[in-house]
Amino acid sequence: MITILLISIGLAMDAFAISISSGLTIKKLKVQNAFKIALFFGGFQAIMPVLGWISGISIKNYIAGIDHWIAFGILSVIGIKMIYESVKIEKEKNKMNILNTKVLFILAVATSIDAFAVGVSFVFLSVAIIKPAVIIGIITFIMSFTGVFIGERIGHLFEDKIEIVGGLILIGIGIKILLTL
Repeated sequence: MITILLISIGLAMDAFAISISSGLTIKKLKVQNAFKIALFFGGFQAIMPVLGWISGISIKNYIAGIDHWIAFGILSVIGIKMIYESVKIEKEKNKMNILNTKVLFILAVATSIDAFAVGVSFVFLSVAIIKPAVIIGIITFIMSFTGVFIGERIGHLFEDKIEIVGGLILIGIGIKILLTL
């Protein structure tokens, strides 16, 4: 359960960072704005691991001997990618309307692709998917909802650094998986 919570927090960091950025840009922030953002991010973060898990079921028998290494690799690559993006890639600061449904849809899909890969790794670890998917969705919803309000108040102080924490959590969980072999 602790591992699932840590994975959930790690996966939610992208959405959390975008939520903080959103809070910085929304003029006259309302609770329903934060709710809409959190619902998109939390919903997609809950759905994508299920889709990844379904995809992983079809290939599990072919790679059963190296499944722990694959889970480690997936989590480590996701973690390294998150750290790299937060440190090296210049964030776009254009004036997109975060509350536009199309924009939210694209951002929600983009931030939940990592959750798809984690869903695949859950197959290799023989983890049932429903409970983790619900937890991932709820944690992401709460962090995104809170992130919008943090962004409104103090988001500029740590917006880019939060993804580093998420990346380190995912890498740490990948290492833990290898150590349990």
